[in-house]
Amino acid sequence: MPQLPLQTESTLTERYQTTVPSIVRKALHLGKKDKIRFTVEPNGSVTLSRAEPSEDDPALDSFLAFLGNDIEQHPENIQALSPAMQASIQSLVEGVEIDLNAPLDEDDD
Repeated sequence: MPQLPLQTESTLTERYQTTVPSIVRKALHLGKKDKIRFTVEPNGSVTLSRAEPSEDDPALDSFLAFLGNDIEQHPENIQALSPAMQASIQSLVEGVEIDLNAPLDEDDD
C-alpha cells in the first residue's frame, strides 16, 4: 500500500514564531536545540528539513575576514584599551546577566 503524505498545521504567533508539530519532529528526528532548514522552491513551495550541524557561522566568518583585512591594511589603528576605558566598560556591564536561551521579549522582532 503506498504511503500517503502526512499533513499537519501550526499557527504563527504575533512574533512569527511557531511550534514544530510532534509528527514533523519525529519524522525529522529533531531534538531540542536542533536546527531546521527551510528551502523555498521556484514554484513557491517550501521544504522543511533537518539542518546538519555546522561549525561555520557566515556572519561571524564575514566579520572576522573584514576585521582581519582592516588590521592587515591599517595596523597603526590598533590601540590597547586605556585603564579608564576598561573601567568604563566594566561599569556599564556590571550586574548585567544574559540568558542566551531565554525567549525574546514581545517587543523584539
